[in-house]
Order: sequence, then structure tokens, then C-alpha cells
Amino acid sequence: MCFLGVCGGEFSILRSPQSVVFRDGSWPIPGERIPDVAALTMGFSVEEDLPWPGLGVGDLFHRPQATVLVTVKGVDKLPVKGFSYPIENAVPFSLDSVANAIHALFSEETPVVLQLAPSEERVYMVGKANAVFEDLSVTLRQLRNRLFQDNSILSSLPLNSLSRNNEVDLLFLSELQVLRDITSLLSRHKHLAKDHSPDLYSLELSGLEEVGKRYGEDSQQFKDASQILVDSLQKFADEMFNLYGGNAVVEMVAVKEFNSPLSRKTRSILQASQSKEENPYNLAYPYNYDYSVIFNIVLWMMIGLALAVIVISYNLWNMDPGYDSIIYRMTNQKIRMD
Repeated sequence: MCFLGVCGGEFSILRSPQSVVFRDGSWPIPGERIPDVAALTMGFSVEEDLPWPGLGVGDLFHRPQATVLVTVKGVDKLPVKGFSYPIENAVPFSLDSVANAIHALFSEETPVVLQLAPSEERVYMVGKANAVFEDLSVTLRQLRNRLFQDNSILSSLPLNSLSRNNEVDLLFLSELQVLRDITSLLSRHKHLAKDHSPDLYSLELSGLEEVGKRYGEDSQQFKDASQILVDSLQKFADEMFNLYGGNAVVEMVAVKEFNSPLSRKTRSILQASQSKEENPYNLAYPYNYDYSVIFNIVLWMMIGLALAVIVISYNLWNMDPGYDSIIYRMTNQKIRMD
């Protein structure tokens, strides 16, 4: 239940290692802060603190090797296993900030970064993902052809009320095929899950939304598609979790419809006007994003200088006044010889 805004959607944790702590509760998570949750679980810093009780303090020295976020459009929630939290103000988001942080810190190790929306033909591959997923179907024609090849999900998945001859049903099934192909291709390159660089996967599935528009949300096709999607997502989460040796976070966002970007902009303008009224002189913040880093550098440098001054002063104070240095004695001998 949301008290601060309208809730639309659900944020679920399908699998997570012991080093990442999620608490069981019904605390709403703002939609625009979901990328921050992904960044914090991977050990990256965020510009603003996240006062969300659902994420606890985990092991800082053992961060997950991969973060997988699957966004399902067309439904508010799905009966998946794991912790689930309502989403407050479900606005569109992206994991570009997390991907940029990975590239900035692990540029020489070329981590796997894959952002894919099959139904919209949007794909973004960087690093080793270009070599691993070069055979992945990304266009609508490739997705359709992949379904009718050997070892596709059509030969093993119970379709129930769905049809192979309907384009909407094929679009939904092709997205499930992409999930299976990702785990299949990654299993051939298991060494990528054992390197030191973290990997990022962001997938957006909208096939269920098209099924709901075609048949209606009360239809048997929509119910069967929802159950098939739940089973496929749970299997996908388990396989990704096992491929990374139990050191991966698999998350899911279920949202029926994202709020329009215009409402998000209006909200930010109102917040800016309120902040100006509270701070009419436009004063700067007491500290910035690099405050902790600068503080530690200055602190330990001052401690080191203070210790150096103490040691030098102690040695000068206790120096033997009758002790002649080698330079003085050699100079003194030369004077006497002359």
C-alpha cells in the first residue's frame, strides 16, 4: 500500500546471493530509483542516498558478479518466488548509469553489458557481449525464424490456448526464446562468469502486453501466457544464478503501463520550486559526492605530517651535542694539517 503516491507495478527479487541483503516487507520503491538499487547491489555509489528499507547492508567485500533486470510490460504483478515490493510512480528508467560505471571502472577487462528489447528491436551490446551474443536474434524477422528452427521452445513448451499461427502469440513466444538463447550462449562461455569484472543484463519484454491487447486480460490466452511467462522467468533466473556460481542478482519489474515522461518532468519542476522557497539564497550543499574521498585524503595526510613532525622534533631534541659528524671531523682534520 502506498501513502506517498500512486503505486503501479511491482519490483521483485527472483534470486540473490547471501552477500546482498533484501528485507521482506511491502515498502514502496520509487520507479526512478530502481537503477540506484541495481548500482548499490553491485557495490557502486549513487549521487543521492536511497532511504529505502528493502535493501539492507550486505557484505561490502563480496559483490555479485552479475545483475539481471527483466522488465515485463502489460501486468502489474506476477506470482513469482522471492521478495516483491510495490513501485511508486512507475516512470520509464534505464540502467545506462550502471553501465557507464562498469565501463569506467573495468574498461580494460571488457565486461559483458547487454541491454535488449526484442519486440522493439532495440539492442545495446558492449564489451565481450559482442562476441558472446553475436548470434542472438534481435530483429523481428530473426525472432520469427528462430522459433521455427530446431531445438526451439515450440518443441518443448506447452502452448495451451496460444497458437503458432498468430503473430501476437509468436511475438510473445519469441521473447521467451531470447531468454533461453541467452542462457544457452552464456553456458558456452562459462569463463566470463568467473572473471573479475561485473556483468549487466537488462531485458524488456512486452509480448504479454500485446497478448492482453489482442485477447483481453480476462481471456484464457492471457492467463496461459502469464503462467508460461512466470515459469520461464523463474527458470531463466535459476539458470543465470547457477551460471554465475550463485553470485548473481536477478530482478524483475512488472508494470502494466509506465507513466508518461511529461508527468515526471512536471513533478521535478514542482520539487525545484519548493526547494527554492526553502533555500531562497541558493546556498550550496555542505558537501558533495566526493566528500568522503576528500575527507579521508586530507585526514590521513595531516596525520602523517603530524607524526613526521613529532618524530623529527624528538630526534632533534635528544641529539647528542658532543657528537661530531663525519663532515665536521674531516674538515677539522684538514684545517689542522694545513
